[in-house]
Amino acid sequence: MSAVFPTVREVLALDPVRHGAPRVVAGDAGLDRPVRWIHIAEVPDIATLLGGGELVLTTGIGLPGDDAGLRAFIGDLADVGVSGLVVELGRRYLSGVPRVMVAAADRRGLPLVELRRATPFVRITEAVHALIVDAQLTELRATEEIHQRFNDLSVEGADTAEVIRQAAELSGCPVVLENLSRQVLGYDPAGESAELLLDGWEQHSRRIRLTGRTAYDPDSGWLVTSVGARGQDWGRLLLRWPATGDVPSARSGEPTAGPPTRLTILIERAASTLALGRLIRRDAEGLERQIHRTLLTALLDHSRPVDEVALRAKALGVVLDRRHLVGVMVRHRVEDLVGESGPEAAQARLRDLSEAVGQALREAKLNALTSAVDDNSVGALLALTDPAAEDRALSAFASALRRVRLDAGAARATPGVDPARGVGAGAVIVAAGSGVGNLREARRSLVEARQIAEAARRDRRDLPVFRLPHVGLAGLLHLLRDEPRLQTFVERELGALLEYDARHPREQLLDTLRAYLEQGRNKTAGAAAAHLSRPAFYERLARIARILDVDLDSVEASLSLHVALLALEAVRTP
Repeated sequence: MSAVFPTVREVLALDPVRHGAPRVVAGDAGLDRPVRWIHIAEVPDIATLLGGGELVLTTGIGLPGDDAGLRAFIGDLADVGVSGLVVELGRRYLSGVPRVMVAAADRRGLPLVELRRATPFVRITEAVHALIVDAQLTELRATEEIHQRFNDLSVEGADTAEVIRQAAELSGCPVVLENLSRQVLGYDPAGESAELLLDGWEQHSRRIRLTGRTAYDPDSGWLVTSVGARGQDWGRLLLRWPATGDVPSARSGEPTAGPPTRLTILIERAASTLALGRLIRRDAEGLERQIHRTLLTALLDHSRPVDEVALRAKALGVVLDRRHLVGVMVRHRVEDLVGESGPEAAQARLRDLSEAVGQALREAKLNALTSAVDDNSVGALLALTDPAAEDRALSAFASALRRVRLDAGAARATPGVDPARGVGAGAVIVAAGSGVGNLREARRSLVEARQIAEAARRDRRDLPVFRLPHVGLAGLLHLLRDEPRLQTFVERELGALLEYDARHPREQLLDTLRAYLEQGRNKTAGAAAAHLSRPAFYERLARIARILDVDLDSVEASLSLHVALLALEAVRTP
């Protein structure tokens, strides 16, 4: 039931109720139940007319005269889920309600309240209904503000941090964005301790049990919704409610009230805005460069037919039909970004790199589509007339890019500063995918080039061009760490074990599995590496096999688990 409704406790604090000198005689643990409506009843079989959530008012004149009848009356009200029972003294019961009613109500956790002074029920009804209507209007206004706020954020193209901040501000609750592997992508603690909020986050997140796309876990107090678009989820957005304190525990069999409807609307709108923002790519390039970017993006995202891409590229003077196509990605190395922070610096750095790539292509006399393809990389699709010229063309491009960047560095250099520092051959990575024979396969070459560039960004070898043989499996998985399908693979292979470790932090069976696989499935060597006795190591392996439902003696199963472990390390490594 929505928290927009007042609780029994709040109803008892209203002036018309206080005029009746209320006294709670049973079921005080249920005073925080929400009151959906007020119902006046003077017949014993009223439960059949109720739907749950009502606060029942009665003088008791029509209630049964025997103990069994009173117990049945209380039991029927509790079964239907009423919020409480209020009995006005004076007409049927003079000094107090019968003890049998008190015992029955206390046993069922049903709030039972005496009004020791005569009170017009109509005034109570009017006051409570006015409170409900006012609360619903407030909820409606809050919902309208939520829609308007996130509409504005979508139109403005707000970044992830701003969307999360607005969600936390509107809700007054901590908000966390995570990927499918439970790694935090962004958060706002809403004034609380960020350190406490994120401490042991992955294990905490894995304990949250949910069903459905948007759901509330009363045990942890987190409201969660999936984030994604075009049928592919890439993360989850979580909002903790209530913002302070623990979630009130319910008695056995009693439902725990969930968060207000407006918070469900808020988190879903915030998730939609995040998903939309990920799809939108903004830039301030010239019209020709925008078209280059549009066409490269279309190849990467399958958003346009390849025939249309070929036609529009030809209109720009880039012939892609009947050409040997090679995807190329250029990006800065990790170390060269140290000390250069902020969106303006990143945009300027990417713009300079994009211009350098374009000039290098012209100097090498190469025909290509080229533009920035994300916040870190500049892509190019080379169109060669001769497949045998692939290596020669890539070498010429890499050499031209070195000269262009050295010249640009020399032009900006100050006396006493090495012009090649930060702009030399080692400052950027040039990665190339496998050449393909037609435009329909161009995406594969571009994606491969992007993967190689990401995997090689910490590689200190001074290679003119990185190709696929230069990066190993671990590097490739590191590059793919943001890919939802890889994260889904990790969850499918290791999710049950990760959840077990989250519930039993002292055991950490994942480390046992890692030791076993890294020692080539040699149990003796694995036990030594894990610093365990062989019987203890064997027992842990048997438990892992049961949890994951796999045969650890199977080469195929062990290989799959080993790849999943490497992928997990890639996901957890910045």
